[in-house]
Amino acid sequence: MQTRSSLRKLLALAIFVLALALLNSLNKQQLLDAESAREQLPLVTTNEYVAGSDVLIVDAFNNGRSNVQLGGTGRVSRVLPDDSKGSRHQKFLLTLESGHSLLIVHNIDLASRIEGLREGDEVEFYGEYEWNNKGGLLHWTHHDPKGVHPGGWLKHRGRVYQ
Repeated sequence: MQTRSSLRKLLALAIFVLALALLNSLNKQQLLDAESAREQLPLVTTNEYVAGSDVLIVDAFNNGRSNVQLGGTGRVSRVLPDDSKGSRHQKFLLTLESGHSLLIVHNIDLASRIEGLREGDEVEFYGEYEWNNKGGLLHWTHHDPKGVHPGGWLKHRGRVYQ
């Protein structure tokens, strides 16, 4: 009888270990899948962005996607008046190399304003894309004081605004 009881305990332990191994394997696969998905997004630092990001922005626009972290470069096509309702935002339109137009909405309560911004100036950017029927907008071009949201930035004439 004691042997049968020991055998059951050993069998239960073996099943438990196998279940843990299977669970661990599934978790590793999920991590690999998540890593693979992250590798398809542009990896951005304050010094670089992924070349060809216009394609990602146009794809996000064409597919009505929002809440997408994107970066790139564009030329200022129009400087707009600041939005002073709620948090203050500096606003301007960029034209990307693809011809796509993108509204930049930069929170100047959390980051410095780009002084001296003019039509024709080149601006590098990284932030969160939100779809709209006019080409979309990019916001979160600044740090997150709570440290929850990925920080964004703008770069103009060698200076980074975040």
